[in-house]
Parts: sequence; structure tokens; C-alpha cells
Amino acid sequence: MTIQHIDVAYTAVATAENGRDGRVSTDDGKLDVVVNPPKEMGGSGAGTNPEQLFAAGYSACFQGALGVVARQEKADITGSTVTAAVSIGKTEAGGFGLEVAISASIPNVDPATAQALIEKAHQVCPYSNATRGNVKVELSAG
Repeated sequence: MTIQHIDVAYTAVATAENGRDGRVSTDDGKLDVVVNPPKEMGGSGAGTNPEQLFAAGYSACFQGALGVVARQEKADITGSTVTAAVSIGKTEAGGFGLEVAISASIPNVDPATAQALIEKAHQVCPYSNATRGNVKVELSAG
């Protein structure tokens, strides 16, 4: 799904220096972090990494989508949390790819309702829409 330019509500701008072993900052100065490859990938692990940043953004966005869906369904998601686990690894084609596992804890609804809510949120979330058909995303409610 492509949005038309006139539909854009906000554009985030970030600049990386030295790729995965440097610094990333936003044009407004609200984010300015050192990035380093994790030790598991041969790096120092001293800073954050792109996968952690993606997981943080995806989990926050998905929680927002869950809120939209919960309001529509009149479901109580008070105290809920969303965790995104982003994995990186080599693909069969020789490059690198990502996989994501989204898990949501929604204490005030039964398990079937929780699962239904996260499946609907997955249809609403911009990160889910951006990755659909390109990145394996698993959903679970607990």
C-alpha cells in the first residue's frame, strides 16, 4: 500500500554517520545515539544498534495501533504492553534479512479477545503495513 504525498502527516528525518558503527541523529536533535554492531555480530556492543531502534519503534507504533483497535472494539487494554523482538540473519540469497516477533500482554481481556485485538492492530499499524509480505512477523498474545 502506497500513501499519496498529500496524505503524509509527518516525516521523520535521521542521518547516520559511519553506518552500523557510528552515530545516528535526527534533524530536530531529539535522538542522537551511538550505534555499534552487537557482540553477536562481531561488534563491540557498546552502543545501540539498528535492530534495537527498529524494535523500539515497532513496539511503540504497534501499541498505538492496539489502542486504536481497542477503542473501536470497546476493549480495556489498560496495563497492556507490546514487545517487538527483531532478529537479523543471512538470507538464502546471501544478503541479510529481518524477522519480527510481536508479543502483547493485555491483562484485562481473555486470551481469544487479546489475540483478535493484536491481529486487528497488525492490519492498522504502519510498521506492520510497511513490512507485510517482506518481513516474517509472528504475533502472540499472552
